[in-house]
Amino acid sequence: MQIRPAKPLDSASIVLIYNHYIDNSYATFEIERIDANEMLRRIQAIQAAGYPFLVCEDEDEIVGYAYANRYKPRSAYRHSVEVTVYIKDGFAGIGVGTLLYEQLFSELDNGDIHAVIAGISQPNDASVRLHEKFGMEKVAHFREVGRKFDRWIDVGYWERVIAK
Repeated sequence: MQIRPAKPLDSASIVLIYNHYIDNSYATFEIERIDANEMLRRIQAIQAAGYPFLVCEDEDEIVGYAYANRYKPRSAYRHSVEVTVYIKDGFAGIGVGTLLYEQLFSELDNGDIHAVIAGISQPNDASVRLHEKFGMEKVAHFREVGRKFDRWIDVGYWERVIAK
């Protein structure tokens, strides 16, 4: 498996991964599927802002992706990012998320980032384990802040402060 920056042509594969989560999980609070053009717009916006958007490729197939994006738009947050990772259905538990986060955190550690934040809908033990594996600690828990599939969903927040 190889980790590399996302390319424009990857948007079609990436959107298939993401739409699976829209349709089948609480991992995203997005309700409506998006198309490859919208995914391309998102990828380009993240990369244009100077943040990494990475894919994991296995024998020419995109099997996961991860990215960092600005946590909030106000200037004082400029050294904080929110990270996200999604794994293709059927590829969980084989190290794709670990490979993606190893590269993502390496890039963040070497940049101008001080705080890394991840919001994780609850329950999601696999995602919690992955984020804690990379030194993230739970710092907040919001009860019933999202509603999807006729159910209220909690969101926990994990953070890692990068010592420099």
